[in-house]
Amino acid sequence: MGVHVDFANDARHDFPLTGEEVHSICETVLKEEGVTRLCFVSVAVVDDEKIRELNRDWRGQDRPTDVISLECDRPDDPELAEDEPCELGDIVLAPSYIERQAWEYGTTFEQECTLLLVHGLLHLLGYDHLAEDDAHVMEAREDELVAICSKSDVVEHTHLTRHRGDDVA
Repeated sequence: MGVHVDFANDARHDFPLTGEEVHSICETVLKEEGVTRLCFVSVAVVDDEKIRELNRDWRGQDRPTDVISLECDRPDDPELAEDEPCELGDIVLAPSYIERQAWEYGTTFEQECTLLLVHGLLHLLGYDHLAEDDAHVMEAREDELVAICSKSDVVEHTHLTRHRGDDVA
């Protein structure tokens, strides 16, 4: 088991998590989700314009957003050989959007980035929040995982998630 994370912040956007922290969060989420095969995931940090383009092209919404997940394979895909690695997919984060959103929701920039990285990974693992029941399941799992992944000793994670009524992907 393990994870290989390709972390890219080529334009050096202000982002509160290091590549090592991004890797650690991905590794923790996969472990906590019971994933036992090697997985590859790409995490990119981009500006609002780039995420707007991706949101338009992949989701039909011509506006910026905080995170987009582009799924490839699932670790439990029966077509993958037992020892074959899984290409989970891509997570794209827009830190300037996330920072504004953190202020709006009363969280720190770091908390919001951690939450959205966990959120993106859960999407790659098949979670969704379009239906009310699915949103409850995903929100509860996000809160648990953010608490486990947080660097801070004293962080209030209750109600960090907020999918119902929004269209975060």
